[in-house]
Amino acid sequence: MKSLYSTLTSGLLLMGMVSTTLAETALTPKAQYTADSKTALTRYEADKALCNDETSSTARLQCRRDAKIEYDKALAAAKAQMAAATAAPVSAKTQTAKVACSDCGRVIAVSMTEKEGEGGAVGMIAGGVTGALLGRQVGGGFGKDLATIAGAAGGAYAGKKIEEKVKTHNVWTVSVQYGDGHKKSFDFDKDPGLKVGDAVKNSGNIIVRD
Repeated sequence: MKSLYSTLTSGLLLMGMVSTTLAETALTPKAQYTADSKTALTRYEADKALCNDETSSTARLQCRRDAKIEYDKALAAAKAQMAAATAAPVSAKTQTAKVACSDCGRVIAVSMTEKEGEGGAVGMIAGGVTGALLGRQVGGGFGKDLATIAGAAGGAYAGKKIEEKVKTHNVWTVSVQYGDGHKKSFDFDKDPGLKVGDAVKNSGNIIVRD
């Protein structure tokens, strides 16, 4: 068993030296794992060969079990190292992106609707005057006065509706989802030329193509 432990120690030192050498050549995480796996397998085969020198079948069996345990540990360590090396750059890149552009996002929806205008005093006054003039030409005396009032009221309403119709316009609504998950919508009086999937960023109170 002493020979096995000596070999295991030498194997660990050898594996460490190989890993250090390969690390200096800047291997990819997958390539590093492949190299470490080969080293562990070579050591495992050597350990099993040494187990044949044991004097009893019980000792040989225990030797092989110990060798297999060490081999499994080496593979697990290699896998953990590969996982850590693969995840670290992605995490750092994601963090950098968040810091670099917290106001950047992607368009998730674009819609166009017709927004009705609002009638104001101008339409009501103009309509009222027109209605009153038409009303004055109907009937006479008290009846003419009622017609004038009715014409003015009706004209004001019509003028308001006409002004609302004239002011009716299209509105483009663009919905954006940002890197942190929150969403926001922006309205445009003209077609902004954006489509779903476009990268955008905040610019004051609006968004522009990124």
